[in-house]
Amino acid sequence: MGDMNTKDFLIGTLIGGIVGATTALFLAPKSGKELRSDISEQAHLAKEKTAQITNDVYEKGNEWVDIAKEKSTSIAKNVSEQSQQVVDKVKDLSTSAKQEAEDQMIEAKSLAKDLKEDAKEAGKNIAETVKNEVDDAEKKAKAAAKK
Repeated sequence: MGDMNTKDFLIGTLIGGIVGATTALFLAPKSGKELRSDISEQAHLAKEKTAQITNDVYEKGNEWVDIAKEKSTSIAKNVSEQSQQVVDKVKDLSTSAKQEAEDQMIEAKSLAKDLKEDAKEAGKNIAETVKNEVDDAEKKAKAAAKK
């Protein structure tokens, strides 16, 4: 919005200067030859001023373009660096989470194996105890049958 106001101001100033100079020439009491000479001189001055303003605006525009390029390059570089850091952190977290899951899986398998062995051992102990109790009951039954 500020650029448009500056542009409008410059155009208005240029047109106002041309209109003012032309009005001054036409209202001045001079001969036709002097008037044509003054108009030609003023037109030449207006052309020079317009060329100078055009050059100034062009140079200023180029400066702004250079500044914009520098800033956008800097911003793009920062965004790229930060994106890479985020990607690296995600990869690190993913790797450590995968490793932790693998460690937990190994531990779970080990615990399951231990429980299976404990269950086998407990089953053997129970079976042995039951066999002993049955043998004892059988002995008692035979002893009672002999009496």
